[in-house]
Amino acid sequence: METNEATLILSTLAHEGRLSVLRLLARRTPDGVRPTEIAEALGIKLSTLSVYLGALDRAGLVTSRRDGTSIYYSLHIARMGGLIDFLVADCCRGRPDLCAPRTARLLSQEPVMPHKTFNVLFICTGNSARSIFAEAILAKEGAGRFHAFSAGTRPYSELNPFAVDLLRRNGHDIGTLRAKNIAEFQTGTAPVMDFVFTVCDGAANEECPPWPGQPVTAHWGLPDPVKATGSDAEKALAFAATYAQMRRRIQAFVALPISQLDKLSLQARLDDIGQMSDEPA
Repeated sequence: METNEATLILSTLAHEGRLSVLRLLARRTPDGVRPTEIAEALGIKLSTLSVYLGALDRAGLVTSRRDGTSIYYSLHIARMGGLIDFLVADCCRGRPDLCAPRTARLLSQEPVMPHKTFNVLFICTGNSARSIFAEAILAKEGAGRFHAFSAGTRPYSELNPFAVDLLRRNGHDIGTLRAKNIAEFQTGTAPVMDFVFTVCDGAANEECPPWPGQPVTAHWGLPDPVKATGSDAEKALAFAATYAQMRRRIQAFVALPISQLDKLSLQARLDDIGQMSDEPA
């Protein structure tokens, strides 16, 4: 990267709004995000967002793709990597042990995850359906290998009755299930997580503090069945579809040879699970 390119990028990011958009796209990598979702998450007007995205695009920091009538924006990973390389190229006389980004050092030093019982947290906004499904399914499918937890980012929530009824009919233990806030898992006495998954786009868009222990994270977004409309039968079908989609992803996760994968390979597998088709095989 040339000095004039780096200067353009840094001047583009020297703006709170543009930087906020870039950080949201970074949180959602490798997924793309629609402008309406970005605007809603950041609380800005679409017209303002269009100006920000235009500036980021001119600096080469974002890419876009069209899917039907929707446009999805993504972080240009190679461009960001080039900027980081440029900034540290002359640092410490080429000492990568000192100059490499913190995340890269952590990944390069990370051993294969040992055999153990893994703690897994599923996060959604309300913790009323999707993350509750994930907690219950993993507790059943991964019994003995995983401790499953779930939480929501909203201050208050409660279990959705359609979700509870579906879990009961599918043989899940619902006696200990309850809606929980993410704050319960951010205290010094909370279990240290090995995996943290967001299962709705709203939770994935939010800026959260780093998790203790540097767990492996991924985004497994699914449609929100709570928003389904129509008769009770139609709503129940929406919940059943989301449950089935989550179950397929959990089964793929449980089948992974976790202790045989390095962290980068494991991350790639988890990202692939998040991209699984919602349609049954």
